[in-house]
Amino acid sequence: MILGTRRSRRIRIRSGELRFSATLADNRAARALWKRLPVEAEASTWGQEIYFPVPLQLTSSKDDRDVVGKGDIAYWPPGSAVCIFFGKTPASRGEEIRAASPVTVLGRVEGDPELFNAVEDGQIVRLERDDS
Repeated sequence: MILGTRRSRRIRIRSGELRFSATLADNRAARALWKRLPVEAEASTWGQEIYFPVPLQLTSSKDDRDVVGKGDIAYWPPGSAVCIFFGKTPASRGEEIRAASPVTVLGRVEGDPELFNAVEDGQIVRLERDDS
């Protein structure tokens, strides 16, 4: 569940010239990420997904899932990584967007997530609190 605007945790995502806002969900993983912000790491790409390591060591949850939505931000427990999905991945079947293995959805990007196509392997991605 995404939090309402009154108590929502909003973040900014930056990479090169790209600037996005996102709203975090109200779950254990999203709260843990919020406490660690800001984080910055080199991105890797996998189909239409970028992912990058974050300083979290969380176990899977009962709400983890393989299929996600366009613009979803998720935590991938096996890689201790944040993933941003903006289209099909090599694991996708048909038109679905499928993670490599179950992920915990952390929130959702606002705007057109397909702009993440411009992020290249090794490019720096920064997540920070948006307290505005």
